[in-house]
Amino acid sequence: MQRDFSAFFERYGWPAGKGRLPLCIGHRGASGYARENTLAAFRLAAELGAEMWELDTQLTKDGVVVVSHDDHLKRVFGVDKRISEMVATELAALDGVDVPTFEAVATLGRETGTGLYIELKAPGSGLPCWQQLLEKGQRFACLGSFDIAQVRELREAGCDYPLSVLVRVGDNPHVIGDEADADILHLCWERAGERPQDLVTPALMERAFARGREIVLWHEERGPILDEIMKLPVLGICTDLPDMMRTGPGGERTFGRQG
Repeated sequence: MQRDFSAFFERYGWPAGKGRLPLCIGHRGASGYARENTLAAFRLAAELGAEMWELDTQLTKDGVVVVSHDDHLKRVFGVDKRISEMVATELAALDGVDVPTFEAVATLGRETGTGLYIELKAPGSGLPCWQQLLEKGQRFACLGSFDIAQVRELREAGCDYPLSVLVRVGDNPHVIGDEADADILHLCWERAGERPQDLVTPALMERAFARGREIVLWHEERGPILDEIMKLPVLGICTDLPDMMRTGPGGERTFGRQG
């Protein structure tokens, strides 16, 4: 199955001819090589061939959007503090903690020509991200969440960026896509057994496309699976190891068209 993505790119102002399709989306940057959601991880992902970065948003106590998967700093930095309980200056001053602001990551994206695939974690982080992108004219971006309410909030506010809804294993992607009024179904099915690609059936894809939706796939680091899903007519694939997707067995092939 072939798919022409040119209308999608044109509709949202994404750069034409940007890399190969499916797009390589560095999951939390190149998180297989560098500490996740840091400027170093994002910069490395761009160097390894990622066209976009998947990043996660949290809010400080004073309402600054920062990039971190967790509100709590224990798992990544070993610090028993919560981002939501600190003001941005306090967070920035913590020794051994490297949590960039969304503004800093967006600036690096503009400098490197890399797109932003923004996963909204903290409620309320979507609107300021959208406004910041608008102010900078940064069109190569997408906003999404597992939280349907956050996706709907952006839709109802008139957000003109593509909106993605993240779908867990076992959930019906079409129902969730309708509830969120999403443009993209992001199938987070990396834990769906030894061959999660078998769940991405022609019927599922055809139904999504018929409803005007594109598909993005889970973060994948298993070579044989990655090689198979790169043949699917999907918009993008997340991975902790961008170089595996871009220079591995399937990395030199082009499966999609932008125009």
